[in-house]
Amino acid sequence: MAIKITRNEFRPISRRRFLSTAAGAGIGAIAMPYLSRAADRPLVTHGVQSGDVSSDSGVVWARADRASQMLVEVSTSESFANARALPPIAALPESDFTAKMLLENLPGGQGIFYRVKFRDLAHTSIESEPVVGRFRTAPSDRRDVSFVWGGDVAGQGWGINPDDGGMLTFSTMRKHRPDFLLHSGDTIYADGIISSEVKLADGKIWKNVTIPEKAKVAETLEEYRAAHKYNFLDDNVRAFNAEVPIFVQWDDHEVTNNWSASKELPAAYKERNIALLAARAARAFHEMYPMRESIVEPGRVYRSISYGPLLDVFVLDERSYRGPNGPNLQETYGPDAYFIGPDQMAWLKRSLLDSRAMWKVIASDMPLSLIVYDDAANRRGSEAFAQGDGPPRGRELEIADILRFIKTAPIHNTVWLTADVHYAAAHYYNPNKAQFQEFEPFWEFVSGPLHAGTFGPNELDNTFGPEVRFIKAPGEGKQNLPPSEGMQFFGHVKIDGASGQMTVTLRDRADVALWSTTLDPKLG
Repeated sequence: MAIKITRNEFRPISRRRFLSTAAGAGIGAIAMPYLSRAADRPLVTHGVQSGDVSSDSGVVWARADRASQMLVEVSTSESFANARALPPIAALPESDFTAKMLLENLPGGQGIFYRVKFRDLAHTSIESEPVVGRFRTAPSDRRDVSFVWGGDVAGQGWGINPDDGGMLTFSTMRKHRPDFLLHSGDTIYADGIISSEVKLADGKIWKNVTIPEKAKVAETLEEYRAAHKYNFLDDNVRAFNAEVPIFVQWDDHEVTNNWSASKELPAAYKERNIALLAARAARAFHEMYPMRESIVEPGRVYRSISYGPLLDVFVLDERSYRGPNGPNLQETYGPDAYFIGPDQMAWLKRSLLDSRAMWKVIASDMPLSLIVYDDAANRRGSEAFAQGDGPPRGRELEIADILRFIKTAPIHNTVWLTADVHYAAAHYYNPNKAQFQEFEPFWEFVSGPLHAGTFGPNELDNTFGPEVRFIKAPGEGKQNLPPSEGMQFFGHVKIDGASGQMTVTLRDRADVALWSTTLDPKLG
């Protein structure tokens, strides 16, 4: 029988550990009137998260089940000795009872423990049980850096299946104790229904945990929020989130498949206004993740995150500013060819130029040279950068401009990380084999899905001279493989503090190292 979760049935995991931690910190002796109303206490409904961590700060997130104040304590000790209590912030219905707080003035390269609870606004003597999370701040010196990346979660109807262990890739990634997860987008599939059962090719049944809101495509703000909260029901995801910070970006499925201003919505949508759907989706996305929010442009996704002297991460937004998903064959650059757009391009150039980190990771939610059709059935229209073999056209003009800038600046040690296509690959970009040659050689690494159907491989566009050095994909006739087939992928990056070498490894959910390479930094 499939498991169905209603919104009031979820309870946090590891209750015993959290209670023992709280008692060890000296808060076990609580007044009897407080305990007598235990059944009325608020709940931390979906675990805790941290994100956008720097050398002296990080953002923490949690959600309550009612109007509350979020109370956060922070310490460098798991015992919470000498913990610092921060001023409370509100968690209100307007934000779906979510709240996030920037923790500042933290020591660099240090393990940070935080404890979150909620105080009922209607009965201020009543507080939730505390939930504990941890992260490590970015180093101020050249210590080793380790992180994982990937995208695509709960896609194609493959949801949380307890019989398959849930979203197992998150458990595998957690074992590596990474400094952070770079989430490359498609954090949810707002356009994807999660049915209670899916019949597999061998006749077996895949059984999903379900919630009412995932029985249809997301259209309302509440339905978009619910799609994110669905993923947080998974034990592996919550355990991962409590220990590993997230640097998150979005792609198309946070709204609907292949969305752009020209999107023609399928019949499943009663709401026909794509701009309105995107606005609701963006609000839910920002509510549900521990992102640093821009005061210059509220709702901005693109940003840079400095992670010590060895690494800067430049998170792109390839959705909010793109032109229509049309043919994109323009010979000159203009609004119809926008993909990241002029303002974001100018920001990226400035930020790369200002970076003093050894490695510059450019987080692109879509690959540079893999062809993705807007209308896959008829092989028409453009969803990604690639426009087919030949010199740069349309959206490719942006990549040509960026690559030319990186060469002439000059800026060394850039690496592109991406997901989107639901398979693993390593691409080496060789100007000697490119149609456009004004760039220095560089690497692009592709990973994912973290928990979705496996597809591919895609056609390769020769404009920028990509060479496929590794690929792991199901191949023709074996598309949309379920997670139980094991072809779920993530990437793992290690930067050696002493040598500065970057080792990139592509792994599957069983933690098999499929392929690896070590890159030497260019100095000076």
